[in-house]
Amino acid sequence: MAKYVTKRIMYMIFVLIIMSFIMFMLYNAIPGDPARAELEGQKQKLTAEQYEERYQTLRKQMGLDDPTIVRYGKWVGGILQGDLGYSNVYKTDVKNIIATPLKNTIFINIFSVFFALLITIPLGIYCAVHKRTKFDSAVQVLTIVGYSLPTFIISLIAIFFFAVKLGWFPVSGTSTPNFQGTGWEKFLDRLYYMCLPLIVMTIGALGGMTRYVRAAMIEALGQDYIRTARAKGLKERVVIYSHAWRNALLPVITMIIGWFLSIFGGSLVIEQMFGLNGMGKLMYASLVSQDYEVVLAMQMFYMVISLLGNLICDLSYGIVDPRVRINQ
Repeated sequence: MAKYVTKRIMYMIFVLIIMSFIMFMLYNAIPGDPARAELEGQKQKLTAEQYEERYQTLRKQMGLDDPTIVRYGKWVGGILQGDLGYSNVYKTDVKNIIATPLKNTIFINIFSVFFALLITIPLGIYCAVHKRTKFDSAVQVLTIVGYSLPTFIISLIAIFFFAVKLGWFPVSGTSTPNFQGTGWEKFLDRLYYMCLPLIVMTIGALGGMTRYVRAAMIEALGQDYIRTARAKGLKERVVIYSHAWRNALLPVITMIIGWFLSIFGGSLVIEQMFGLNGMGKLMYASLVSQDYEVVLAMQMFYMVISLLGNLICDLSYGIVDPRVRINQ
């Protein structure tokens, strides 16, 4: 196990180096001059000589005159020391910009993933065990409809019913302005504002996962070892959960871990619809404003999360199914 994990970590480091180099080169190849963009607001107030002098000074300060490979080395060195760069748009360190959107994204996604798994796994297992019944047919129709509808359509429907007609939840925002209360009260207030986007995200995730769990369980229940277990007189609950579900979990675990990794990602549509300051909205805004230091830092963060997720996924296969060997 230790040998396998060490090899995978070395592989992850190699992939990070290659991908970081490619991304850095790509973003630096995009037309544009950050120094000129920085001085654009002062252009009318300066003479041509003053503008050129400040421009050359700023290029030197930003390291734009250095060779690209030197700039890449400085950028990587800064990341290894915890310096994610400086945003020329927000005029502050990148890590200060990412902190709040990341907290908001994690807050809403962790509840969304929890409730979605809490619903989809039991529902998928029940539909597989009772396949071709009226309940199973109804669930399949609803999951197809839910899977086919775009997220913004579900958002509009939810806003119309829960916010406009019923008035249960606010349309946008993350908390009550100038709210004064204890830590628990602030948490409940924030959760209240997140309820509507949380409902939309949970509904949007139900269709695909329910059908995936159902298909995996139906395949597992059709295997010979299930018939053997039933022939031995084992209780149906034991057959379903100890034999069928454990074997069906192997393909499902990839999607489950992918969901947990999405806790750190942002949803641009949801964040735009409900006015949430999340990672997806920040990524879009940074791309539009050409704030590539923020974009690069976020891309590196997502790469690390993805590589760690693949490692956790592979290790989980060995835990779920001992036949999967992970020591080589």
